[in-house]
Amino acid sequence: MTVDWSWIADHRDDLTTLTLSHLQAALSAVALGLLISLPLAVLAHRVRPLRGPLLGLANILFTIPSIAVFVLLLPVSGLTRTTTVIGLTIYTLVVLLRNTVEGLDSVPARTKEAAKAMGTRPLRTLLTVELPLALPVIMAGVRIATVMSISLVSVATYIGDGGLGQLFTDGFQRDFPTPVIVGVVLTLLLALVADALLVAFQYVLTPWTRRRKGA
Repeated sequence: MTVDWSWIADHRDDLTTLTLSHLQAALSAVALGLLISLPLAVLAHRVRPLRGPLLGLANILFTIPSIAVFVLLLPVSGLTRTTTVIGLTIYTLVVLLRNTVEGLDSVPARTKEAAKAMGTRPLRTLLTVELPLALPVIMAGVRIATVMSISLVSVATYIGDGGLGQLFTDGFQRDFPTPVIVGVVLTLLLALVADALLVAFQYVLTPWTRRRKGA
């Protein structure tokens, strides 16, 4: 299996467009997943009877085949990027919701009690104490959700979207391996770069973890 390098040179603009489209779909899904999972995770953490149903629902949604999710969404949002983003968001929820709940659970009770004793209101305690301390666990979920979304975008090719997944379809239909190879390589590079950037982002946001390691 050989790569036609001239094809790559001739399609640089198309490859750039598909790569950016692929990344935009994945990041939009993760961002939307965070907006949904954060309040749900706080609710599940504070109201324990809701934890099981919320996590159970997320797990059930995760078991639905990705192609089936996109097909079920077609009557609602049609052959649009919206369908892709909603479908991907569903898959991010199980990871983001569970990790956020576990992160909040990991905050020491004594730390929260100290904040309460100082007269800190519950919302401020959540924003300035609980979420920052839970951030490493939450970011682990964000990293998994981001890599997973990048890999799943290609499935949306079946509804006319899919970013780099279009290269797979093109290559298989024409029995031409170069687009397939390029699509795989670019998808892997996107996942690796995105994960590395998230690690760097977490490193900047959690300076106390560095001080603790250096102590």
